Amino acid sequence: MATDCRQLALSLSVEHFPYHRPFRISGHVFDSTAVLVVRLSDGTYEGWGEGAGAYYLGDDAENMMQQALAAREAIEAGATRAQLQTIMPPGGARNAIDCAYWDLEAKQRGMPVWKLVGLRQPVPLRSTLTLGADEPEAMAQAARALDPAAPIKVKLTGDTGIDILRVQAIRKARPDAWIGVDANQGYRIETLPDLLPALVKAKVALLEQPLAIGREADLDGFDRPLPFAADESALTLADTDGLVGRFDIVNIKLDKCGGLTEGLAIARRAQALGLKVMVGNMMGTSLSMAPSYLLGQLCDVVDLDGPIFLQQDRPDGVLYADGKVHCDDAIWGGVTSMS
Repeated sequence: MATDCRQLALSLSVEHFPYHRPFRISGHVFDSTAVLVVRLSDGTYEGWGEGAGAYYLGDDAENMMQQALAAREAIEAGATRAQLQTIMPPGGARNAIDCAYWDLEAKQRGMPVWKLVGLRQPVPLRSTLTLGADEPEAMAQAARALDPAAPIKVKLTGDTGIDILRVQAIRKARPDAWIGVDANQGYRIETLPDLLPALVKAKVALLEQPLAIGREADLDGFDRPLPFAADESALTLADTDGLVGRFDIVNIKLDKCGGLTEGLAIARRAQALGLKVMVGNMMGTSLSMAPSYLLGQLCDVVDLDGPIFLQQDRPDGVLYADGKVHCDDAIWGGVTSMS
């Protein structure tokens, strides 16, 4: 599958989306997202894509723009989507451009992207809603206010005592909810055993990225009493094989791996290795969620709640109802899409 071989025009812009309120995770507080928006035109059709980058890789709006500009000449000279994988490094810029290629190809062929990649017609997906780290009772109150059908993802900070209180308070507030927790690299192998019994007692279903990048080998032989998911430790396809025996689930984010093309390859490789697959997001708009929604059709866990944190999403974006995310072809990747 490749975009028609004709001269292309690449348009780039950066857009800023403030949050409703600050969002806290281990070591960071965020109040907005800056995204690189890509339009790729063949003179007749135009494809769209968006990238937010990964903060812990230094992949901010300036870096994404520089990478996109560096690749512009090759892209406008007719480079294909397959060639893009070697022209550009993984990250938010390649994600935005890769997705624009897919969207353009869908319009050129009159066929939605889900058909191009061999998926069945997409269905609404059960998606987690995320609670930023806060005082335990504030998080419990926020949990009670969430859609009662939605799974809950809880941000931890690496402070074992208060993290345990957070989990206990949320479980008390939502006794029947699916709960996963995300440590965002906040723990060490020495402190992790103090946390795990409390997670098991609270019936937490998933622990995401407990240790720092580069400490994956510390998990060799470590008893995992609940599933561990790799996020920051699983950036690209090249990382996937090394997760076996250390993690149970791979969290794929298009902003890390550099687009839907590599995201699909990671999902299929992970499944071949016996790993489960999760799709996540870096808090972009619905234009970011739509390609990830297609990847989510292959996934065991879905975390695509980014737009709910924004003061304003794109018009006619994804919908969240009954614990599920709904994404129409018209948003991205259909015969017609967002303009």
